[in-house]
Amino acid sequence: MLLLQTWYGLSDESVEENVRDRISFSKFCCIAMDQAVPDSTVLCRFRSELNKHNAFDELLKTINQRMEDGGLMIVKGAIVDASVTPTLRKPRGKKEFKLIAEDRKEDEQQEQTGTKLVQIIKPNVDQEAAWIKKAGKLHYGYKQHTVSNQEGFVLGIHTTAANESDIKNLESALNTVKLKPRTPVYADKGYASEENDNVLIAKKLKNRILYKAVKNKPLTELEKQINKKINQTRYKIERTFGSISRWFKVCGARYVGKTKTHSQHLLQAICYNLYRMPIVE
Repeated sequence: MLLLQTWYGLSDESVEENVRDRISFSKFCCIAMDQAVPDSTVLCRFRSELNKHNAFDELLKTINQRMEDGGLMIVKGAIVDASVTPTLRKPRGKKEFKLIAEDRKEDEQQEQTGTKLVQIIKPNVDQEAAWIKKAGKLHYGYKQHTVSNQEGFVLGIHTTAANESDIKNLESALNTVKLKPRTPVYADKGYASEENDNVLIAKKLKNRILYKAVKNKPLTELEKQINKKINQTRYKIERTFGSISRWFKVCGARYVGKTKTHSQHLLQAICYNLYRMPIVE
């Protein structure tokens, strides 16, 4: 039911109704016509239990391993990139503050009461999300740092607040997957740094991060040719982001909090890999 919900962009209530009314949906879920369909609250609690035990991470790894063992997915290279997942639960209007009393002890015999200024937390705001400016527009939400293979199949995801820098999360993203030594890692110039070069060396991976021009030091013709060659593989992860958004009608974060949004990212990745999986007769 969670897979159907993601593939068709349905709410908990809608997927319950569709499994009850559509033979194809009930057959996919192995639910006979005379059997009761789990209601939306059961589905919600089940998803919460999976979140609690980090089960979606293990499910993605297990499915990918089965695909590799069956020759349906080959990992000859890894691509790393980040995508913003906006949320509608963003702060609105100006920030508001209030004074609250606080107790502080100067010694054991005397207490003085002071005040401090704190921001008023407005209801229905996701406090774990953050603002980021992208393409001249402000977005409030999260960022998924994704690792895919050379064909765009998702291998692993690391989720942070949207204001987290890409360059600081390359190692965390790579820690979500197990890559064989000397596997090439492709990434855009936003990941170019000496620190990330050392990360790839420590992990015994080939560096395929785009060269970045710096002040008074433009790219050489050789570096431009290398970047062009890298881009022929690197762009495929952007196609993955676009396909997930278009196929599954993803408009942003469906839940509140980083943990639940991370699970949403992983479930979308599972659905994407299964959707693209070749059919073998």
